[in-house]
Amino acid sequence: MTSNFPAEEKFGLTSQIRRCAVSIPSNIAEGTGRKSKKVFRQFLEISNGSINELKTQLEISKRIGFLAETDLEDTFALCDEVQKMTFTLIKKYSDF
Repeated sequence: MTSNFPAEEKFGLTSQIRRCAVSIPSNIAEGTGRKSKKVFRQFLEISNGSINELKTQLEISKRIGFLAETDLEDTFALCDEVQKMTFTLIKKYSDF
């Protein structure tokens, strides 16, 4: 999606969006490898923070004309789906 952004955004929004998108599954994977369920939950919470950050950057991208409304809505739906999964896991491990 960011490949269509202006070249001058390569080190701005493009880079930031890509880092967030990579951070989400990376934090989940890193948390999975930890020995503590409590620490895993913390990584899930960090992942959720990255989802919120990504959604904000995508909204900004739409508002300045880099992203179409339909692309934003489709991506938000995917973000919401991942967030529901992570919230479910956080709730599952909240007793630890």
